[in-house]
Amino acid sequence: MSTIRQRSTYAVPGPEPRTEDGLGLAQLPRILRRSIGWIVGPTLVVALGASVFVNVVSPRYTGEAKVLLESRDPAFARTAQERGDALAPIDEQAVASQVQVVMSRDLAREAIRRLKLVGNAEFDPGAGSIGAVQRVLMMLGIGANPLDRPAEDRVLDAYFDHLLVYPAGKSRILTIEFRAKDPKLAAEAANTIAKLYIGSLEADKVDTARYASTWLGGNIDGLRERVAEAEAKVEAFRARNGLVGSTGVTGRPLNAQQLGELSSQLSAARSLKADLDGKVKAIKDLIKDGRAFEIPDVANNEVIRRIVENRITVRAQLALESRTLLPAHPRIKELNAQLEDLDAQIKASAERVVRTMENDAKIAGARVESLQAAVDGQQDVVVRGNASEIKLRALEREAKAQREQLESYLGRYREAAARDGEAATPADARIVSRAVTPEVPSFPKKLPIVAFATLLTLMLSVGGIIASALLAESGRAAKDRDGEPTDDRRRREPVLDRPSFAFPEATPAARWSEPSDAAAALARAPAAPTALRSADAFDLAPLVARIAAAPRGPEAQPGRRVLVVETEDRRGVAALPEALTRALGREGSLVAVDLNLPKDGGARLGFSDLVAGEAAFLDVIQARRDSGQHRIEAGLQPGTVLFDEPEALALTFEAMAEAYDWVLCRLHAAPGAVDLLELVAGFMDSVVIASNADAEDPALADLYALAEEAGAGQILVAQDRPAASEVQDARAELRLNAA
Repeated sequence: MSTIRQRSTYAVPGPEPRTEDGLGLAQLPRILRRSIGWIVGPTLVVALGASVFVNVVSPRYTGEAKVLLESRDPAFARTAQERGDALAPIDEQAVASQVQVVMSRDLAREAIRRLKLVGNAEFDPGAGSIGAVQRVLMMLGIGANPLDRPAEDRVLDAYFDHLLVYPAGKSRILTIEFRAKDPKLAAEAANTIAKLYIGSLEADKVDTARYASTWLGGNIDGLRERVAEAEAKVEAFRARNGLVGSTGVTGRPLNAQQLGELSSQLSAARSLKADLDGKVKAIKDLIKDGRAFEIPDVANNEVIRRIVENRITVRAQLALESRTLLPAHPRIKELNAQLEDLDAQIKASAERVVRTMENDAKIAGARVESLQAAVDGQQDVVVRGNASEIKLRALEREAKAQREQLESYLGRYREAAARDGEAATPADARIVSRAVTPEVPSFPKKLPIVAFATLLTLMLSVGGIIASALLAESGRAAKDRDGEPTDDRRRREPVLDRPSFAFPEATPAARWSEPSDAAAALARAPAAPTALRSADAFDLAPLVARIAAAPRGPEAQPGRRVLVVETEDRRGVAALPEALTRALGREGSLVAVDLNLPKDGGARLGFSDLVAGEAAFLDVIQARRDSGQHRIEAGLQPGTVLFDEPEALALTFEAMAEAYDWVLCRLHAAPGAVDLLELVAGFMDSVVIASNADAEDPALADLYALAEEAGAGQILVAQDRPAASEVQDARAELRLNAA
């Protein structure tokens, strides 16, 4: 049972399910063929009218000039800093702004004067005589007198209608186009407008430079006076506060330099005093120890040096005499007295040196005190001078700012004076392509206009016909919902003319107007149970009645389409499809179609070849000798062609339904049958599932649901085995996709 839901490898989505309301894509060709006159007629009329129009209307010629926007300032008119800086690029907003400049009214008036458009009948509405109708309107006060307006203003509207200015893509090139009946005028107008535009840019730059030089010249004199006043204030303040020459070589104020020098002298005096005090103390210590002769200042004295030498001599004599004489001897006493006198002389000399150094130390101390007083006084001067220096620097900054502004104005004045000339300031644009006299008119473009008008009319005609069909279909559907009978319910008419086949006996003429009495009787027959039996193998009357009474859409063809799905291979045994074919064949013309091949079945040209376009109806239809029925086999092409050509499949079913009263399609129990059921069930009015399975069999329920989802009109389940052959289990397995 699990194989019943398998799909083959070539399964694809089927066509849209057919509903009872609405139009399908398959019905559009019939609707368009039926209304071919309403499509071709208006299209031909519009094509003829467009052809007459393009040949009658006066041609228009277009002159085209191109202008490149770029900065063209000369190098001598810019400063070194400006020459070093890169020029700002011209962006899209700047290009759009220049387009509006070209379209300005001032430039337009000048172009009108130069081109002498006033009085030109193409541009000046007042060039000709005023018509009678316009005179009457003027008398009634409704119409305006064109002569009341200035001549140039009358031409402005027509001028702008003939002028087109636009940037070429994302570039900085402006394209100026001018249309006119006269080709020479079109080219001349485009060139004139380009020249006027460049001339206006040059004039604007000259006016700007001239205005700048005039303004700067008037402000420079006043600025010079302010600079002189500021510098005079600086000098007066400096003289008043004693700050003349206050700045030395080192860049320090003079007061600060003086304070520094005094500080250096004070430090030197303090060092000298400390040195003298140290020497005095050291000499006093040597004198106390009796070593005065070791003092450098004492030892270096010539007198002291002789005294020291005499002392040495006396001590030597004393030592010599002491060997032979006693201490009380007069000679010894004399020598000791001489030695004491010499020591006293040395000590006196050392004391004189000490006194000299003490005097020098007192002098150094006095100098230190005087220098300290001078430093303290100079500090007060520096503090007072700092406040004056601050005010002086403020005045100097003001004077410097005024001087720099004066220098800047002088430089810009020289630049503006250099630019104050027509040839010194070229415009920021130049003509890169001048307009030439056109030889081919730009309007009308004959072939594109005719083709566009024809195509547009064709599309509108087709759209109108489809819209009217949809509205009519919506109206019929509304009536059906309200219970009102429609013409399609009262009488079944063919949608299109009867198709031409090589087998006219396929469709009796009576089937094209009213349904047959037998079909009407079957439609009124009560519903029969799905298990069908009789002594003649099958009792098909209830089944035929159910099939004939199946609901149909408003656009359905005269013939009914029935699909019989086999769930088991019944070759060699009387099966339901053959019996149903014979029963329906007795009710009208019938064609039996095999949608697939059974297992081990032979193949010849058939249905798949017809859908693929490899064969015609005459090649695939086979007539049975024992009856007037026709048959179409599965075909030589693979089953995938039915999935690849859904539109051809729909058209084939419609053609057969137009030609036959009954189109009976047979789906054999073979691999891929489930996919084919899903594909073709939507085209069928009735689907008959031939099965002996129980009603609760899940596989049978799957087949029923699959046909319902595909959009079949009605779905019936019928027993596919006659009473005499009912020897197998009624719950036999369904084998649509035998693995």
